[in-house]
Amino acid sequence: MARIEVKVPDIGGYDDVPVIEVLVAAGDTVKVDQGLVTLESDKATMEVPSSAAGKVAELKVKVGDKVSEGMVIAVLEAEGTSAPTEAKPAPAPAAPAPQAPAQPAPETAKAPPAPQAAAGTGRKADIECAMVVIGAGPGGYTAAFRAADLGLDTVLVERYATLGGVCLNVGCIPSKALLHAAAVIDEAAHAKTYGIDFGKPKIALDALRAYKDKVVGQLTKGLAAMAKQRRVRTVTGVARFVSANELEIAGEQGTQLLRFRHCIIAAGSQALKLPGFPWDDPRVMDSTDALDLADVPKKLLVVGGGIIGLEMATVYRALGSEVTVVELASQLMPGADADLVKPLADRLKKQGVSVHLHTKVVEAKAQKTGIACTFDGASVPENKVFDRVLVAVGRAPNGGKLDAGKAGVDVSERGYISVDAQMRTNVPHIFAIGDLVGQPMLAHKATHEGKLAAEVAASEDKPDKSPQWVARVIPSVAYTDPEIAWVGVTEGEAKAKGLKVGVGKFPWAASGRAIGLDRTEGFTKLVFDEATHRVIGGGIVGVHAGDLIAEIALAIEMGAEASDIGHTIHPHPTLGESVGMAAEVYEGTITDLYLPKKPA
Repeated sequence: MARIEVKVPDIGGYDDVPVIEVLVAAGDTVKVDQGLVTLESDKATMEVPSSAAGKVAELKVKVGDKVSEGMVIAVLEAEGTSAPTEAKPAPAPAAPAPQAPAQPAPETAKAPPAPQAAAGTGRKADIECAMVVIGAGPGGYTAAFRAADLGLDTVLVERYATLGGVCLNVGCIPSKALLHAAAVIDEAAHAKTYGIDFGKPKIALDALRAYKDKVVGQLTKGLAAMAKQRRVRTVTGVARFVSANELEIAGEQGTQLLRFRHCIIAAGSQALKLPGFPWDDPRVMDSTDALDLADVPKKLLVVGGGIIGLEMATVYRALGSEVTVVELASQLMPGADADLVKPLADRLKKQGVSVHLHTKVVEAKAQKTGIACTFDGASVPENKVFDRVLVAVGRAPNGGKLDAGKAGVDVSERGYISVDAQMRTNVPHIFAIGDLVGQPMLAHKATHEGKLAAEVAASEDKPDKSPQWVARVIPSVAYTDPEIAWVGVTEGEAKAKGLKVGVGKFPWAASGRAIGLDRTEGFTKLVFDEATHRVIGGGIVGVHAGDLIAEIALAIEMGAEASDIGHTIHPHPTLGESVGMAAEVYEGTITDLYLPKKPA
């Protein structure tokens, strides 16, 4: 068992930087690049990562100590060599990922040797470039644009005819366009409660579909224009590696050979297709099929009560479908705190959506009258035959579809690609970002990773100056009605880990803005570290929760304390002021509520 000293790396020439947070304890097992302590200078807050994997044998510092470059902060016990590995598994998020709860993080068991790269073809290349990006989703096009801005001759390869990937073409953007339409329908119906009756809506499905397509088209055209402005060459087709510096791209015009110096793999993920469903029947849908909006089924079964399933349930219910949701877990949206989910569950029940937890579909058969389903679980739906079935149980990474082994890139059996803190794979000039490097599978995570990978590649002649992945938290949002958003440590996670936290919770029933909207079912919750009073997590349920969560994410990134948030003047009356008021609840200074004083 080797003993390894972990020392403070170059921290920008600063000396005597205070330790404001110790992230591990003696006896903890840590991975390479896992944060051990957090330092705060007068310019920035930074984490000191572990240079090796192993068990923490001894911590040399505590909160309040001051450290400088080269000082030992911890001693690890590790088997074998103490040298850091070239690549590490992509880190799991602080909280379970909501987007695809069925997909855990990449395997952490000892991996087999990396595949040997194939020899170069020796053929004349049809395309040569300094940087190629595979996949033009939010992470991919961001990576390509940033690489071009930094002076790299860049090619962007995309299988769709338009840029934007799954998110823009058949995911985030079209779903939000339809969710907006659903919200308008619901708001018009809700207006009856305060004396305005618009009557029953008339839905022109062709026009609604055209509106969705127009939204997508506007954004894809904008991306194409920006690619042209940056002189990013775009190639339509499916890319596969043939060597460590070559790709073959199969498209309508045949197969082209592309030779590159750097590559960023941003190939994303695809919807999981559960066995046991008749996938050859168009009445069985994944999320892409559901967004086509072929019709409004009278009876719709949604398999999976995560974000994607519930967003599409929201759309189809508003359009007139009778919706049934089955979820294998004990609550909707596994990974979110139960109290955040309850207002949504209550509203779905009032709207007639039938929700069945601890339940699964064991068989689905295509019949002339519909898709006949057999269920097993604690709450079996009364209805057994559905006009359409949407299966939304998560997504699987596309890492195994690129022949990456021919480039020497290590890909797990499940299609994940391991990367280090600079998004490098085990092959130094090849990077990977987004869904295929691990949870959470979110567009905004991929965007930041893509920008980082491009900046690291562009700084190859200055490796000591290149950046690393430093995001503390990644927010998650469900655009249901009400919306649910959370970031950082959840209350449930804190309890499971035995963390000493305090919670400030402000009910929207006391919000003037929420009362004016007649939407008082929501609340804002902040989670604080009891030792430092720093905010480490938060959640919001209510209308526009997704727009509000960014303030909490920023507060966590900046290391804000409860008083920092509470003393920030928020405009009144707004939903945003509930963030400040939640901090005041924790501090005991709230005046918009009466809370009896806690016993001393």
